[in-house]
Amino acid sequence: MAQLIETLDKLLWGWPLIIALLGTHIFMTVRTGFVQKELFRAIRLSVAKEEGADGDVSQFGALTAALSSTIGTGNIIGVGTAITMGGPGAVFWMWITGLLGMATKYAETLIACRYRVRSEDGSMIGGAMYALERGLHMKWLGIVFALLASVCAFGIGNMVQANAVSVNIQDNFCISPWIIAAVLAVMTGIVVFGGIQSIARLTEKLVPFMAGLYILGCLAILGMNHDTVLQALTVIFKGAFQPQSIAGGTGGYLLSVTLRYGFARGLFSNESGMGSAPLVASAAKTKNPKRQALVSMTGTFWDTVVICLLTGTVLVSCMLKAPGSMNSANGAALSSSAFGMIPVIGKPVLIFGLITFAFSTILGWYYYGERCAVYLFGERVIPLYKGLWITAVGIGAMVQIDVVWNLADLLNGLMAIPNMVAVILLSREIAELTERYSGRHIEDLDMSEMPVVHNSDQGVLHRLKSNRQN
Repeated sequence: MAQLIETLDKLLWGWPLIIALLGTHIFMTVRTGFVQKELFRAIRLSVAKEEGADGDVSQFGALTAALSSTIGTGNIIGVGTAITMGGPGAVFWMWITGLLGMATKYAETLIACRYRVRSEDGSMIGGAMYALERGLHMKWLGIVFALLASVCAFGIGNMVQANAVSVNIQDNFCISPWIIAAVLAVMTGIVVFGGIQSIARLTEKLVPFMAGLYILGCLAILGMNHDTVLQALTVIFKGAFQPQSIAGGTGGYLLSVTLRYGFARGLFSNESGMGSAPLVASAAKTKNPKRQALVSMTGTFWDTVVICLLTGTVLVSCMLKAPGSMNSANGAALSSSAFGMIPVIGKPVLIFGLITFAFSTILGWYYYGERCAVYLFGERVIPLYKGLWITAVGIGAMVQIDVVWNLADLLNGLMAIPNMVAVILLSREIAELTERYSGRHIEDLDMSEMPVVHNSDQGVLHRLKSNRQN
């Protein structure tokens, strides 16, 4: 099974998907008139409140909930894995996925908010599946996306994260994995049973603190490695086009391998093109879709353009500074060695960051998976999904799941395909909405236009079955 997954993973993440992702990012950058230029406005909007808007959580709450799922092991272990498997140049391609991927994140959020619906209790529901169903009348593809996302969540957002927490605690504190699994499962259950409001309240406080602390740690290491920082950036840039090993390596990398790991880990980290973040963005309190799309776009900026680039520069500068101590084929060990350069508090900062990043990712991805499961099977599936989610957290913390990394990459790629279809086919509407909500005179979206989903306890699969019977 492991060999099969690895083979399929390599096939999927070959040139076709790399070109599809990069092409989508470039296409949407052009189609939106280089929407990245509105980054600073988007950052201001992310911390501002929009009075009188309908939704379940604030715009900042939706952003931090989305960031909680993206700022995780991909920023620490994922970057280290990309470097060890694809060379330093992979960091450059991760950064490119972030810079260009901001336009795709903006576009997918725009259509998710545009086609979101109200449930009978007044809550907002949206995502790629509703854009596919209502915007393109491709309900079957919406079902495919929801199925992939609800299953994908158990890999990228659950077991991988739980395993990262468990391994770090075991290595540093020698605590039994059974105890770790039990505590992590209980903590997860306490939060997820409170719904999106509970998740958003926690992430609003946790995400800024943990990200700030991690960034300070990276800046401290770069200060210690000031004499190799410029060289590290040069190695990263040159390695993107002429891949070479460093820190005691004996050979180079194929450009295709560097690209593959750069794009795969970049997508794993920022999730641009996957359609995951729009699932929670659709619940934000906003009057027009562009506003929330701009706010969501900043998530890719913070995650990849800032944090992943910082992590990559730290690791490569450390490999140049002390090649003997940084010659590891393990991404986690590479990060641990780098933060070990900070006396006393270095490794504790990394451990705390990794644990909190991973735990917050578990919470954010739970909401993604739950929304897709509700789309398929109705609200009656929520208790079952919560039980399965908490159980998977415990399993991930107790067993060796190296194969899950490849499985996560595989499912990420598959999940991105229907989402990219929605983004590309609705690109004309995205461009029109972007222009419509430009300038100072922003026309609010008429919330009364949003349809109400009746019989919200019944998912789309149940409704399809009922329609066939009728």
